[in-house]
Amino acid sequence: MAKPTHIAIIMDGNGRWAKARGLPRAAGHRAGVEALRETVRAAGDMRIPWLTVYAFSSENWTRPKAEVSDLMGLLKLFIRRDLAELHRNGVRVLVIGDRENLASDIKMLLDEAESLTKTNTNMNLVIAFNYGARDEIARAARKLAQAMAAGNLTAGEITPESFEAFLDTAAMPDPDLVIRTSGEQRLSNFLLWQAAYSELVFMPCYWPDFDRRKLAEAIEIYSSRDRRFGGVAAQDVAL
Repeated sequence: MAKPTHIAIIMDGNGRWAKARGLPRAAGHRAGVEALRETVRAAGDMRIPWLTVYAFSSENWTRPKAEVSDLMGLLKLFIRRDLAELHRNGVRVLVIGDRENLASDIKMLLDEAESLTKTNTNMNLVIAFNYGARDEIARAARKLAQAMAAGNLTAGEITPESFEAFLDTAAMPDPDLVIRTSGEQRLSNFLLWQAAYSELVFMPCYWPDFDRRKLAEAIEIYSSRDRRFGGVAAQDVAL
């Protein structure tokens, strides 16, 4: 069975999971952190080299202040409680998204996670935090314009490959598989450039119910697909 090198996950449905159980949304987010913990361990056991998770979008700041505060608290808890284990297991943590205007304590935690684990090689865990794909592309375009203004790049040198060097994900492989939970079937401003040829798998379960078995199920669906990257399958060429 062909395994993906890079899996990206939109962890959706915490609030609806909680509502279905008569619980506050915060309980759903806490359960979501447990699902994240199990998924990271499962991906490591399955020897998946790259795992990217959509932890907090640039649009999530519009949610009620209490919910945003809960989410920030859970991020701090996850990093403080799990960073040592990730480091012991050889997991390198990388963060994508706009860090410019983040609160200093959050920024410090993200920097610490990257710094502590930067030499680890067993697995790469990419946390998309304060991330939006349109914002990422716009920031990359600004950097490209600055490079041109400085004389380091000409218009003729702008290619998809040279543009990618200005993205948050520079030097990372594109995701082979994008998973979204909760039954919703859209990317919601997640890795729009990078997911151009990704296989998309939409799982009906809410994120807190996602586990090792469901990750294996998504990988099995991925393995059954015929990835052609805009070309045609070999058997079709012969026809």
